Amino acid sequence: MIKSNFTTVEDFILVGLTDKEDMQIVLFLIFLICYIISLFGNLVIIWISNTHPRLNTPMYFFLRNLSLLDIWYTSSVVPKMLLNLLSVRKTISFDACFVQLFIHLSLGGAECYLLLTMAYDRYVAICSPLHYTTVMHPVLCIKMATASWVGGIANSILQTLNTLKLPFCGPNVINHFFCEAPILLELACTDTSFNKMIIFLCAVVIAVIPFFFILITYVNIISSIIKIRTTTGRRKAFSTCASHVLVVTLFYGTIFIIYLRPGSVHVTNQDKMATLFYSVITPMLNPLIYTLRNKDVKIALREITRMKILK
Repeated sequence: MIKSNFTTVEDFILVGLTDKEDMQIVLFLIFLICYIISLFGNLVIIWISNTHPRLNTPMYFFLRNLSLLDIWYTSSVVPKMLLNLLSVRKTISFDACFVQLFIHLSLGGAECYLLLTMAYDRYVAICSPLHYTTVMHPVLCIKMATASWVGGIANSILQTLNTLKLPFCGPNVINHFFCEAPILLELACTDTSFNKMIIFLCAVVIAVIPFFFILITYVNIISSIIKIRTTTGRRKAFSTCASHVLVVTLFYGTIFIIYLRPGSVHVTNQDKMATLFYSVITPMLNPLIYTLRNKDVKIALREITRMKILK
């Protein structure tokens, strides 16, 4: 990582969630459990959707991508946060800070686009069920998933370079538990108005526009569901979308709190809670939402478990 010629800061101090030692131990245990659940749940989703023929569909292909993304997404933040909760000096090197920023932005952007592709998959399944297998063929699914990852990485390159070129000459205290772009801008030794505008525009492209298209998609989905004559058919159609709608609401709601406020407005405690939610809690809840609410996943789990017991 090439530093600016004006950069004198060699590391940053992460204030974290609290400075109370007794609370740090409690938070360490809470977030360690959340991290383990997140890793285990997402690994189960990847394993079962790869193993069971029932789940060999485009929907679960995208869900595997989401689970893989969530594993890396939460791993970019939580291990360092856990280590700092047990450390006296909570430092992160300049290079490690920007690597963390790059990874987090890449995966966050990819998830925004991936949630859009999953909405399109549900749209085709409900609005054009007879053409579903023709439209959502494997090549298109791979292209859509790849585009999501590439879009997230492109966003991250722009935002990371946008922040990296700033001079950081002190202070070096980050009032957060990880390196996030809006917080880093506050430590720069220069005017950051242009940089804040870039972050805002990236948030519009990465979050607002996909969210807008997701809303349009679900307007069409709901109108199609209403036209279904049977109550059972309508209930089944709604159930296939409910998990995705819940995940979208949880993820986008907290993203908007951080990145779409006026540049001069900063409510640090709210920032931390919102970031915790979309970086730690949401990746943990995603596999629970998709398994507890999904009949196919529960059936596949039972069948695989039964097969393992019989062996």
